[in-house]
Amino acid sequence: MTLRVAQTSYSLTAIYAGLSHALDLTEGHPRGHAERACRIALGLAAVIGLDEDLRRDLVHATLLKDAGCSSNALRVYELFGGPEHGVKRAVWERDWRRFGQRLRYALAWTERGGSPVARFRKLAQLATDPGGAREIFQIRCSRGAEIARRIGCAPHVAQAVHDMDEHWDGGGHPRGLRGEDIPLLARIMGLAQVMEIFWGLGGPIAAIDVARTRRGTWFSPDLVSAAEALAAETSVWEDMFAPDLVGRLLAQMPADERVHVDAPRLDQVSEAFALVIDGKSPYTHDHSARVAAYAVEIGTRLGLDHEELRRLHRAGLVHDLGKLTVPNSILEHPGKLDDDQWKVVRQHPSYTFDVLARVPILEELALDAASHHERVDGRGYHRGLPGERLSTTARILAVSDVMDALAADRPYRAGMPPERVLEILRTDAGSHFCSRCVDACSVDLIAAPRAA
Repeated sequence: MTLRVAQTSYSLTAIYAGLSHALDLTEGHPRGHAERACRIALGLAAVIGLDEDLRRDLVHATLLKDAGCSSNALRVYELFGGPEHGVKRAVWERDWRRFGQRLRYALAWTERGGSPVARFRKLAQLATDPGGAREIFQIRCSRGAEIARRIGCAPHVAQAVHDMDEHWDGGGHPRGLRGEDIPLLARIMGLAQVMEIFWGLGGPIAAIDVARTRRGTWFSPDLVSAAEALAAETSVWEDMFAPDLVGRLLAQMPADERVHVDAPRLDQVSEAFALVIDGKSPYTHDHSARVAAYAVEIGTRLGLDHEELRRLHRAGLVHDLGKLTVPNSILEHPGKLDDDQWKVVRQHPSYTFDVLARVPILEELALDAASHHERVDGRGYHRGLPGERLSTTARILAVSDVMDALAADRPYRAGMPPERVLEILRTDAGSHFCSRCVDACSVDLIAAPRAA
């Protein structure tokens, strides 16, 4: 369905920056990591004299650099066990190419918190699977480049996302590129992201030191020299703490960076991030797209106008952004969740709200998208809002989300037939769900997205 949208001005950089907070969460980084990496990347770009248009492309690529990270979360969990967010973050804090550091990393993070027997099994699995690390990078890089292309980025921007983890001496992933065969934007991004991580650990001194330590192996000697020049650039390091960091990034963008919004471009962004969300687990494959489709059909049956349907469609696509914070150890759990696991799950709508509230245009969807687990009797989560405070969009999303969850396969059960799904919805109408929304549902509606 093509949804109409009024034309207005907006900044792609600001939109990507807001959504990058979801990618930070996926990779286990503190919020704002990608924005701060952008500031370092722009500092490096200024030192080497990168032209204005390429600086814009550098910022976009850096903000989207972790777009593929949700897609390797399951593989990381399979290899290491336990919550994968810490595993992912910690790998950047070590030179994993050095045997001693790689061994300490494996001992520290494999089946963390598990029994000695479980840890031994995982360590043995890692020892006999030397290609596991390359596979993790290949999944991430390929999917990240695909997401960048789907959003509408130029081919060289998507390529930079793909090649960001290559190393100057050819020891990186996924292709083992060497020297200047690595695209310049990718070289800058790779250095900037590691510098940001070490800045978080020990400030500017640690950031410059890690660049020097990995000169000629991970990083281009010329770019490390540029990094050393940043040591005296106090504005770069002061900006890292600035609450208006995005505004400062925008001030360094070309004058024509603001463009006119249109429905296809916003749909590209929303649909691409739905792929990021749903890539985290095979059990959520296409979940967001189906929720959006269910929601639009219910809204159509309820007589919503084009503008309301447009909002509903995009809210459906991004409603589960916060689920990127939920570890795969929970998403893949084959049985009933314990209390601690439920606490983690029940927090994910709050992260959806926090991320969307930062995104121009999509910020208007934040409350509705984050209310998809609220109930009309006020006993839902994460806010426990009473029914009268739930918008029509929120009520439709609540029905659509549960409808797809019941019809889909889960680790602990097979998907239910449409007739059974509808029976459950009708049983809970008036308490859990809005009766009017449930009345708009039917067996053919529930079956339609899976038959397409």
